[in-house]
Amino acid sequence: MSENDDHYDDAFAAFLEEIWGEGYLSPGGPEEVSRVLIGLDLTGKRVLDIGCGTGAITLSLAVDHGAAEVVGLDVEATVCALARNRVEVAGASDRVEIAQVTPGPFPFEDQSFDLVFSKDAIIHIGDKEALAKDVFRVLRPGGCFAASDWLTSHDGLLSPAMQRYVALEDMDFQVASPARYERALAEAGFTDISTTNRNAWYRDIAIDELAMLSGPRRPEYEEKCGADLVADNIATWEAMVAVLKTGELCPHHLRGSKP
Repeated sequence: MSENDDHYDDAFAAFLEEIWGEGYLSPGGPEEVSRVLIGLDLTGKRVLDIGCGTGAITLSLAVDHGAAEVVGLDVEATVCALARNRVEVAGASDRVEIAQVTPGPFPFEDQSFDLVFSKDAIIHIGDKEALAKDVFRVLRPGGCFAASDWLTSHDGLLSPAMQRYVALEDMDFQVASPARYERALAEAGFTDISTTNRNAWYRDIAIDELAMLSGPRRPEYEEKCGADLVADNIATWEAMVAVLKTGELCPHHLRGSKP
């Protein structure tokens, strides 16, 4: 995993949860997680969750989707502490482990997992090719990689609008195209590779989120999260909606199988 400061401090994590639901630091809630996993049976499986955040999805993979064991990884101490508390409160510590890791290869032996999952966290990892190879390494034969992530429609120089959005996010985003992900997965050895564009889905949701943040409910968010934080995120949402509308920012589902 890539180097990352604590971008998701308590205040920012709480703000995102106000928008996306308790324990969720990316959009779509449990419904979008289920869509990423469509067609997969996790019953009795060992699962790795890359970028577990505050742990709601990691917990759900065990409790709601039937995984026998789930290991959630993140590089940030703040979110790992929140995730561990969430798992403990749920009484799932026997099935769910939260591990804070340093950037680099996964600290697991070859063929350790049946599924490697990630929800909108790979954007923080610059070397998509190294990541794909390491995911392939830790998967058992017949295992699957299933993820969603924030992609850009093309490789190379980003448009000024996209550059502005990435700068406003200020979270070391390392965006890449669907074509690059497909190449990285293929070169790592994956088969049955698919990328599914989710731009239209989130574009419409993001427009509604921006209206909610900047509309009549703005004082409510300012009281809970602080006026400066809300103002900064309204600017970020405005920039994000602009590049969602052009299609340059295009969230995707990613899938690949290990023979």
